[in-house]
Amino acid sequence: MAKITIEDLKKIKEKVQAETSLREGGKRVKVTVHMGTCGIASGAKTVMDALMDEIGASGATDIIVTTSGCMGLCSREPLVTVEILGQEPIKYEYMTPNKMRQVFKRHILAGEIQTPFVLARGTEEQK
Repeated sequence: MAKITIEDLKKIKEKVQAETSLREGGKRVKVTVHMGTCGIASGAKTVMDALMDEIGASGATDIIVTTSGCMGLCSREPLVTVEILGQEPIKYEYMTPNKMRQVFKRHILAGEIQTPFVLARGTEEQK
């Protein structure tokens, strides 16, 4: 049996907290803007600003916005993950403020995944 490291435990804790806060927090959507140094250098701050502007303009109150560090996919930054309650998570790549506005209006509000921007669907299996 493989030993569990502190890093493994941290990942498990983060996953459970994210899932629990989405389920029990009374929120319908969780949006994570990945803001490691590579993400910030690629424009993640302007993507976050566009998201916050859209949320404010829409008056939506059922959305949790979080940030995370680097996912290890620096060449695909800025990255955004959208998790809608009861649906698989969607990871979007090469985001810009305009793409973020489109994802917000069409995916988050209307339920239409913006396929041209999708990097991955679903969660990764931990071994």
